Amino acid sequence: MNADQGHPSRPPDPRPDGPAHPAAGIRRAASRPTPFTALHHTGAPLLLPNAWDHASAALLAGEGFAAIGTTSLGVAAAAGLPDGAAATRELTVRLARQLAAGPYLLSVDAEDGFAQDPDEVAAVAHELAAAGAAGVNLEDGLGPAEAHAAKIEAVKAAVPDLFVNARTDTHWLGDGTDERDTLHRLDLYQQAGADCVFVPGLTDPTRISALVKSLDVPLNILYSPSGPAVAHLADLGVRRISLGSFLYRRALGAVLDAVGDIRAGRPAGGTTPAYDAVQALSRRASRH
Repeated sequence: MNADQGHPSRPPDPRPDGPAHPAAGIRRAASRPTPFTALHHTGAPLLLPNAWDHASAALLAGEGFAAIGTTSLGVAAAAGLPDGAAATRELTVRLARQLAAGPYLLSVDAEDGFAQDPDEVAAVAHELAAAGAAGVNLEDGLGPAEAHAAKIEAVKAAVPDLFVNARTDTHWLGDGTDERDTLHRLDLYQQAGADCVFVPGLTDPTRISALVKSLDVPLNILYSPSGPAVAHLADLGVRRISLGSFLYRRALGAVLDAVGDIRAGRPAGGTTPAYDAVQALSRRASRH
């Protein structure tokens, strides 16, 4: 599910009272360094824009982005399907095959892995890696943290070099007030082998800084127009800043703005790529 406006209601608190996941307390060997991994550890934080089709990815590539993600909301909505409902597995894999040929590293938003069984999630990850994806985003949906950690373990066992960005929804589907739950989840995920952890909805600078200091892996934060700017997030120690569904929703907003201007007799504002420029996107892709 893409981080977006209008948070769904939170399910019951899934934090276990029993023993921790078997991975707890065991630091797994790091995956081999990859170019995508390096983007999370060198230079400025990785600013990751998210595409939903070939044209949007090609436009972003033309702006020089070294890595591009996909947005599950955009992929689902464009096909008339719900986000976060495991309805877009085939579409997501097909899009990965198409986009991975581009001149950038690709990270795929795979919702919760499109399955509950860890082996099935690992099979999806293997398909995405075979398609050419460098990374995958897996969200916990506020389900049991141990179950999500088991998915991460299975993915890293099946495709060790696939970069796993493990997302917790404590600040997205939940109200984010239970800091212990967030830390508990993130710690399980990093111990299970996650290469990066993602907390969409977290915008408080003090809490972001505290999380950075408590983690052994990079922290990914979702850009929010009402939250810290990119430079501020960098100063806080954030290593990856995702745009999520923001660009897709802005594109939809541009449609509404343009038709509203035209209907009102005003010149349509904003940037409008020329017809030939859009046509050239396909030719640009064929040259890589």
